[in-house]
Amino acid sequence: MLDEHTLKEWVLHLVHFVEAAGAIVVFVGTAIAFVRFVSVGLRERLGATFAEVRADLGHFLLLGLDFQLASDVLRTAIAPTLRQIAELAAVAAIRTALNFFLTREIRDAEKEAPNRGEPRE
Repeated sequence: MLDEHTLKEWVLHLVHFVEAAGAIVVFVGTAIAFVRFVSVGLRERLGATFAEVRADLGHFLLLGLDFQLASDVLRTAIAPTLRQIAELAAVAAIRTALNFFLTREIRDAEKEAPNRGEPRE
């Protein structure tokens, strides 16, 4: 069996991996949204196009937030102190609020984009 110190080290490596995955998801989503904004949005200047870009970026941001929350949960998985549990609860509450409002923004953006899901010309 692994001792507690070794297990904490392994979990810390996992935490770094999950945090990096979340950052990569946010970066990739931002890059894709920026390219779409420049290539399509500036040429067409239609509100629906911007709404589609916003909705797609919002999905990436939500996924990135989920990865970051997962890394916080992992960090406190092994012998957490009361302070770590309180910090996790605060961070989880903030991220849950962000998810709620971001989901609402995405829903609104998708309503503004009537052609969403249809093939683009």
